[in-house]
Amino acid sequence: MKRIIIEPGRWILATLTVACLVLSLTSGANAQTRSLIRDAEIEATIRDLATPLFQAAGLSPEAVSIYLINDDRLNAFVAGGQNLFLNTGLIMAMRSPLELIGVIAHETGHIAGGHLARTSDAIASATTTALLSAIVGVATAVATGRGDAGAAIAMGGQSAATRSFLSYSRAQESAADQAALRFLDTTRQSARGLARFFEELASQELLSVQRQSPYLSTHPFTRDRLNAVEEHVRTSPYADIPATPEQTARFDRMVAKLHGFIRSPSLTFRKYPETDTSTPARLARAIAYREVPDYPKAIALTRDLIADAPEDPYLHELEGQLLFESGRIDEAVGPMEKANELAPETGLLEVSLAQVLLAKNDPASDQKALDHLQSAKRSESAWPFFWRQLATAQGRLGDIGQAALSLAEEAVRQSDWTSAEAQAKRAQSMLASGTPAMLRALDIEELAKRERAASRKK
Repeated sequence: MKRIIIEPGRWILATLTVACLVLSLTSGANAQTRSLIRDAEIEATIRDLATPLFQAAGLSPEAVSIYLINDDRLNAFVAGGQNLFLNTGLIMAMRSPLELIGVIAHETGHIAGGHLARTSDAIASATTTALLSAIVGVATAVATGRGDAGAAIAMGGQSAATRSFLSYSRAQESAADQAALRFLDTTRQSARGLARFFEELASQELLSVQRQSPYLSTHPFTRDRLNAVEEHVRTSPYADIPATPEQTARFDRMVAKLHGFIRSPSLTFRKYPETDTSTPARLARAIAYREVPDYPKAIALTRDLIADAPEDPYLHELEGQLLFESGRIDEAVGPMEKANELAPETGLLEVSLAQVLLAKNDPASDQKALDHLQSAKRSESAWPFFWRQLATAQGRLGDIGQAALSLAEEAVRQSDWTSAEAQAKRAQSMLASGTPAMLRALDIEELAKRERAASRKK
């Protein structure tokens, strides 16, 4: 299971400078490593919490992209139209799913109000990763690495210009608050979580700027906003409705997984001691043993969890990941296939299964991997790693022209226009004239030429 995915290549965006980095970018004592995190279970949990709010706002849930950033700081924001970004620090600081739901409701208010829709005009060739790079104000580069080793996009800190780029006005903040309260009432959910989050912001107002959450620098906060939400809580008929047991259980698992994968094992074991026999605690410890690393113990704990919940796809996925990472490739296939059987048409799970199948390096497994990757294309085509895996499967099965086209697609999503043009030309030399694949290769070549020309003018 890939929590963080290393994607080879580099991003060149507008006039930002590209720096070659390996998993981290250091800029002063306060620099942090920030990563885009991919996890099928966490993504499904956040998506299910957010979907009713998107629908209440009149948005198409499928049109809103949600990204999780590995950053300890308390922050969430929207950018480039319908793109919602959540920091892991924000989620792990929440005490209940109602708080996260409240923050998502507020950010949905910004999306529905079009408050940052114009930022898309300020971003040239804004692929997902390039968009995130622009937001933090620093171009990034990621060294070539193994996908099974995990994932990271190394980024630098926010500048004053970046804060201005993402900042909302007080009028927009109030409008987003009121919209959030409407969405929560429409979905019959309590606004107490949003009130608690605002209480946290109020407590940070007395801190120095350096110690404040970056949320305060981009979302102007006033006590009047807290008072307005608290007044709504006093009058709303849904104020005392708690989170559902399912929401709470899934939220607790999400937080446990984040602790296991992000925090040091010692911190995870301290937060989730052996005396805690709950599912989230056992899950966190299993993942922490992976980080030690102690794969036999991690696998044993995961199998104990599966014995209690044999129909849980994400536990089977975790077992498959642990086996794969510990070199037990053949054994990893079964759990990954079981995960896909229990959660069919989940793109990220299909890509993970395909990666394991490709590691077997035999024609039958390569064909199965190709089939799963073709199925995952609809949801995962924005992800460069997906195209790298697809190119590997196509190349091994002898379809070199399609493999070159997939490498061109990967380069486009990394804004690597030199590679995109070269691979598109290579694909054209092998693809049949007039086919959709040939037309796409021609389109990529022309796009790459335009982007390279525009870059030279800056």
